[in-house]
Amino acid sequence: MNAIPTAIADVLILEPKVFGDARGFFYESFNQRVFNELVGGDFNFVQDNHSRSARGVLRGLHYQVAQPQGKLVRVARGAVFDVAVDIRKDSLTFGKWVGVELTEHNHRQLWVPPGLAHGFMVLSESADFLYKTTDYYAPQHERCIAWHDGTIAIAWPDLDVPPQVSAKDAQGLSWQQAMALD
Repeated sequence: MNAIPTAIADVLILEPKVFGDARGFFYESFNQRVFNELVGGDFNFVQDNHSRSARGVLRGLHYQVAQPQGKLVRVARGAVFDVAVDIRKDSLTFGKWVGVELTEHNHRQLWVPPGLAHGFMVLSESADFLYKTTDYYAPQHERCIAWHDGTIAIAWPDLDVPPQVSAKDAQGLSWQQAMALD
């Protein structure tokens, strides 16, 4: 597996070695020892999640103020634009974001360490999105930053459909409100 650094320290794009031929492909999507070596830490995953979303669905920007979750995310079917926002107040990249396209064809994964907000937009007709988390979902600690906040200014892809967000995500806080609360 190859680790590609991003503009935010600790956020990594992981590219597995894919073995393919006319019959299909094989790759190791996760190996705890290799993962810990690549990210330079000792993270253990406690929960696996799978979502399916239609084109234009935008989920996020989610984080937990207690029990922060590191997330290892990938796409099994389709394509998404995946985003991590640094909300670690002591970080040199506080308030910055990175985005990467994850697809069933590029097999890339994104490591989003604890302390970052996360979201994604579906680019294909639908997408199956898989992710491992380092802590359990704790709804009482969950927060959401508005996906279209002007301070963060994420350059979401321009689709021919308006973003579809959940009622909860539509109530996301501005960057200033979110950072003042936490």
